[in-house]
Amino acid sequence: MDLAHSLSAAGRSRSLSERFRTLRSASVSLVSPLSDADATIQSMPDASPAKWHLAHTTWFFETFLLRDHLNGYGLFDERWPYLFNSYYEAEGERHARAARGMLSRPSLDEVLDYRAHVDAAMEGLLERDELADLIALGIAHEEQHQELLLTDIKHALWRNPLGPAYGVLPEGGVDRGLGDQGWIEHPGGIARIGHKGPAFAFDNEGPAHRVLLEPFALSRRLVTNREWDAFIADGGYRTAGLWLSDGWAWVQESAITAPLYWREGEGFTLGGWRDRDPDAPVTHISHYEADAFATWAGLRLPTEFEWEVAARDSDPSAGVQWDGGAVNPSGTDQLFGDCWQWTRSAYLPYPRFRPAEGAVGEYNGKFMSGQCVLKGASCATPRGHSRATYRNFFQPYQRWQFTGLRLARDL
Repeated sequence: MDLAHSLSAAGRSRSLSERFRTLRSASVSLVSPLSDADATIQSMPDASPAKWHLAHTTWFFETFLLRDHLNGYGLFDERWPYLFNSYYEAEGERHARAARGMLSRPSLDEVLDYRAHVDAAMEGLLERDELADLIALGIAHEEQHQELLLTDIKHALWRNPLGPAYGVLPEGGVDRGLGDQGWIEHPGGIARIGHKGPAFAFDNEGPAHRVLLEPFALSRRLVTNREWDAFIADGGYRTAGLWLSDGWAWVQESAITAPLYWREGEGFTLGGWRDRDPDAPVTHISHYEADAFATWAGLRLPTEFEWEVAARDSDPSAGVQWDGGAVNPSGTDQLFGDCWQWTRSAYLPYPRFRPAEGAVGEYNGKFMSGQCVLKGASCATPRGHSRATYRNFFQPYQRWQFTGLRLARDL
């Protein structure tokens, strides 16, 4: 299929089987600290209940694999596709996104039974080589929802006046390896961008194509909380000249004065309210804020192409990424990890891009309007999920994800 590049033929079924089972178990572990009420609430339309994430990712496997490829399979509950379809128009009507928090039934236990039922049925498909690409897509899709589950429950718990913790954050600091700002310099020229090869990638990462880069430099480290405090103290949120027009209107209309989850010297984390680490990367900022800070600093955001070229030889599994449990950015000298990094690039199709036919073709292409590209990975990204060609994307005002920035400059 065109949506995902083929995996290598040798041993891929066994590898997929192991990855599938590990993935599904890890998703269930994410809700172990939550009550049924915790897993049901929806704090805003952009977020979804934890219970819904568990069911939707299961619906994906049930719909696109079991229903379509396993003879004799019967749906776990014929009413549930309406509840747990997300945005696939080809799959029919669905429950309104903003009302997912109204689904007090089915219960969390019933959703876990649904997952067990689908997991058992999937055993009959995991060794079928012709389905490997679609299974790999389902795995990558659920990894994305693992990150969303963490960020969505963080937002929900933040809205609780008690500020409850999701879990215990790792004890001790991280050897950040950070020194002075430092720059990764690149001479520019013609660069090949996008995914090409046998490994898995989403369709929006290709086709590979050439771009012309002017000489540039990319900061070796992310912008920190300490630097953001200086931006605030210097009137960053009060100076219209620093902001894009849409961004300034957003600041005024929404009364924005700091990153999301900040109050005085504290920040809300998955471990509850904690003193802010001044040397940790700033996170939960919008594209508007990132761009305004770069302007204030006399620098700019990188393009997605600059970032990809600079990161080409970096280990995408390095840095602070999710290995299980509660997470928080702490800062390292790696290009990947801690937080997704805003670029100045609009999320648009690459030359010769064509979405796949059918419902799975709605996965990425239909969102290529009004969004901005982010690169890297965050502390909530499952380790091994990202790569240099990966294109995350959000609307410029959104900031409930672990989003930050890395500065760039012209040479």
